Amino acid sequence: MRKVQDYYFNKAKKENYPARSVYKLEEVQKKHRILKPGQRVLDLGCHPGSWSLYAAQVVGANGVVVGVDLQRTDLPPQKGHAEIHWLCYDVFAEGLVPELRKSWPGFHVLLSDMAPRTTGSQYADHQQSMRLVRRTMEIADALLHENGTFYCKAFQGEDFPVVQQECKRLFREVKVVKPDSSRKESREMFLLGRGFIPANARP
Repeated sequence: MRKVQDYYFNKAKKENYPARSVYKLEEVQKKHRILKPGQRVLDLGCHPGSWSLYAAQVVGANGVVVGVDLQRTDLPPQKGHAEIHWLCYDVFAEGLVPELRKSWPGFHVLLSDMAPRTTGSQYADHQQSMRLVRRTMEIADALLHENGTFYCKAFQGEDFPVVQQECKRLFREVKVVKPDSSRKESREMFLLGRGFIPANARP
């Protein structure tokens, strides 16, 4: 297993990505094509920036990527890639959604690789993860375009099926994804929601 993790670490370094987590996005992109040229993408918990860099490459110069994180992230733009707007913001701040709406009329894709600071207590870590997922869904509900896409990290645990059902209220299709680049011993999974349903179109 260590060899596998070293492979992704070294691959990220060689390809100039700040973290190996980029391959959790690249894998779902290759399988499900969630990113397309010209899209606007919101990346929550973007630090250190690998997902935003990858998304900027895929959506291209006509697209836009907005990365949000409590930690300052500021990577140089790449020629031919989308411009990345880095916002240093708490995702739980009430002002985040209005701030985003000032500059962008909505997003086609919402990404989140957010995870809580682990405490050693699986129960506590799971509950904090579910809190992050629910907040991510709130932001998706406020900012995604109709038929938009959602890709969000979540820790497995007793509330995971409940949150999965909540996600199904917002999206026509919901899948649970475990990327090959994710550590096998990790409890992290990803919720992939496609076909966002606006509030006025839900049953």
